[in-house]
Amino acid sequence: MANSWKYDRAKTAIDARIKDVENVTVVDYTRTTSLQSIPTNKAYRLNGVHIYVDIVNFEDMLWSTDTEGETSHKRALRFLNLHYRAVHRILSDADAIRVDFHNQRLHAVVAKPYGEEAEDDRVNRAVAIAKLIVDVLAETGDDDEKIPNAKVRVGIDTGKALAVNNGRNGNREPLFLGRPANIAAKLASNNKAVGIYLSNEARAAIELDTVDEPAKAKLTDEEVRKCEDDAKLGLDKDSIVSEWRKDNEKNPIGSFSFSRATPPLKNLDITVLTPANSRRMEMVSVYADIDNFTAYVDSHIDNEAEDVVRCLHVIRAELDRVLSSDFSGRRIRFIGDCIHGHLLEGTAHTTYDEATISTAVLCAGGLRSSFELALERLKDNSVDTDDLGLAIGFEFGFGSITRLGMQGSRVRCSTGRSVLISEKEQKRCDGVQTAIGQAAYDNGPSSVRKLFGSSRRISNLTYDVALEALAAEDDETAKAARAALYAASSPALVKAAETPFRPHVKIG
Repeated sequence: MANSWKYDRAKTAIDARIKDVENVTVVDYTRTTSLQSIPTNKAYRLNGVHIYVDIVNFEDMLWSTDTEGETSHKRALRFLNLHYRAVHRILSDADAIRVDFHNQRLHAVVAKPYGEEAEDDRVNRAVAIAKLIVDVLAETGDDDEKIPNAKVRVGIDTGKALAVNNGRNGNREPLFLGRPANIAAKLASNNKAVGIYLSNEARAAIELDTVDEPAKAKLTDEEVRKCEDDAKLGLDKDSIVSEWRKDNEKNPIGSFSFSRATPPLKNLDITVLTPANSRRMEMVSVYADIDNFTAYVDSHIDNEAEDVVRCLHVIRAELDRVLSSDFSGRRIRFIGDCIHGHLLEGTAHTTYDEATISTAVLCAGGLRSSFELALERLKDNSVDTDDLGLAIGFEFGFGSITRLGMQGSRVRCSTGRSVLISEKEQKRCDGVQTAIGQAAYDNGPSSVRKLFGSSRRISNLTYDVALEALAAEDDETAKAARAALYAASSPALVKAAETPFRPHVKIG
């Protein structure tokens, strides 16, 4: 059956998810609280300090060769694996909460010492942990494997956030929503200049002067040393590096070995992947990010936090369903209020480039249609959704899927040039736009290029618009999806599937 999106199917799924969170409990985080396996209908308010670490020279690994062959992917994955292991040890020893590893980015939270009055202690501790990460990653490369030391930029913010469940089945971990997580992420990813950067809230907590542009106000060596002295972490860089080396000797990372996944990707079991059992193939990487969600959380966290939980659960579950069920793709992970996944049309041996890219366009349309329907159904159930939007970006190219880190604590990872570019495409969109990467634009059928135009960006691309626009240009994938849709609805409508339709959409 052709991949397709249907209104009735989406509505049924959305209403079921709304019922999941009909009754939501939001409580304050306490020192006895476990953040593992948080129930879907529960959240914790937590005053903490958020650390985002960005390895700024990661892209160099993926672009270390002219063509994106296995060598560049093996080098990039080994680079990440070495540094993941080192950071895992630091966070464990420093008693910080690891939230997420996503390619070159780490998100962690310092919750101790507890209480609003201990905010300065938490910020000092976060800076000390960040400095330890910087110093350790400066010594965890591998000259024999041509793996450089990591160059690191860190963003730190402090404040109240909501801790909720992130993921499903065996991939559950805490997720923090709100301004401090978002600001820390922006400080870390603002540019390639290395160093530790604090928000004005974090600076004020440790009695540093506020600045006009925190993303350009790198902490001085003296300021960092004072934080380290006040934090008294009791951890030594040389000891951590030594233990890290011993770990690698006892538990070798192993060489990376790739094979293709057999479509549909929704059947790919990521839990069995290891460096020696990784997947690599040409596919589409797609990012869909809920626009304005940080402001939404900020305005609801004190009095209507239950609506935040409802909104996030319903929207993310539906985006996941569209990707995996409607279009046979595979979610890699939720990254905050964003979903990242892959799509592939083809066989165990070959990727059908044009069909894959056409399917990605239809999937992007389905994501937006389901998002809009989810907002509608949430509002009908008295859930405030403010002015949320959805920004979507996708790109085509080779990608690798595996799991990295220590045995028993592996994290799923998908990387490749297309993964980084698809995220960049998403970031150049506002809440109604969808953008396509240059490789997908060039390798897709002419119907896709006509739809997206020279800007490679389009507004209000719902499923119906995408389906009819592609089918009108004799796109085989869209025609098959439309014929299947009409045939399932009524044989009398099959003839309508052959009638050209010219939608009006805004390009750019």
